[in-house]
Amino acid sequence: MTRRVFIAATRQNDGKTTVSLGLFKALRQRDASLQYMKPVGQQYKIIHGKKIDKDAVLFQNAFHLNADHLSSMSPVASPSGFTQSYIESPNPDSLHAKIIDADTHLTRDATAILYEGTGHAGVGSVFDLSNARVAQLLKSPVIIVSIGGIGKAIDEIMLNASVFNQIGVPIMGVIINKVRPEKYDKINHFVRQGLSRLGLPVLGVIPLNDQLTFPTINAIIDELTPTVISLNNSSQNNSIENFLIGDMMPHNVLGHIRKNTVMIIPGNREGLVLTAVCEHLLNTEPTMVSGIIFTNGIRPHQKILDLLYKSHIPLLMLDEDAFSIATKINNMIVKIRLEDQHKITIAGQMIEEYVDIDTIYTKMADTSWASPPL
Repeated sequence: MTRRVFIAATRQNDGKTTVSLGLFKALRQRDASLQYMKPVGQQYKIIHGKKIDKDAVLFQNAFHLNADHLSSMSPVASPSGFTQSYIESPNPDSLHAKIIDADTHLTRDATAILYEGTGHAGVGSVFDLSNARVAQLLKSPVIIVSIGGIGKAIDEIMLNASVFNQIGVPIMGVIINKVRPEKYDKINHFVRQGLSRLGLPVLGVIPLNDQLTFPTINAIIDELTPTVISLNNSSQNNSIENFLIGDMMPHNVLGHIRKNTVMIIPGNREGLVLTAVCEHLLNTEPTMVSGIIFTNGIRPHQKILDLLYKSHIPLLMLDEDAFSIATKINNMIVKIRLEDQHKITIAGQMIEEYVDIDTIYTKMADTSWASPPL
């Protein structure tokens, strides 16, 4: 018997991967054989000529899973143009077989597996691999992850639950994620009461942790593709908690540079640059200036750069103005990356504290539900 759980969500960016990371870490302490699969991937890397979902790569590296299993951890990828090609020439049996074969391979020597879905219950329907259909194929009960709230959250949960219920997939329960701390007690009480009335148990209510929402310098580089003037291994994972647009006098800046601030300034504002360097060097714990982004394609004078190099502050340059850059950073969707080990640790700790892991592990073994026809 293989214990199974499928992690779904009410929509994208509800923190499904973060919850999956935390759950996997917690469940693996109870079953060291636990495996991971992202049955249908959208964002992928090419590894040894195969399309491997980025989340599968993240889990494989973060938990030191067998690299030989990577292709089974990500059996189906959806590259650009895949949907159109499938509509013209559908082949559901082939895709279903890939997922089932991958599952057979992963569970051959394992007694538990966690599946991570993609988006809401209906994502993938266009090529016959909605999350509900995949969970049905894998004969796995489902946990629905939803963002914190009461009325809207419950409405979205029930909408997604109806898709799973329609084809006979059992819902193990619900995890409410990213709840504002100041609203935690209220939401925790009413969402449990509201969903219980509708027949869905709440397995956990997780407060929002700002540390999980902060991007890093590496994430900025991937998202904005700036010119990298200076970057070293010790600073590329600097967290960014605040950003400061350099449109003030240098002496006024001192009161605005806080922990892990990225400065967005023109390269010819030498006074601001020197102020940033001084503040950074005089306050080494914690890091004050996470990085400097030079705007409008203006590169600082070489002597200023020589001084900056000694500070080890990451230096980036973009052709855009400060407001455009700040807006892009503010609108970034922050995903946990392999180098964000501290975030993976935080996710695990929060799952252990706020989620009923023992109930989940027990229910993963539930095979009493009738398997609907495939």
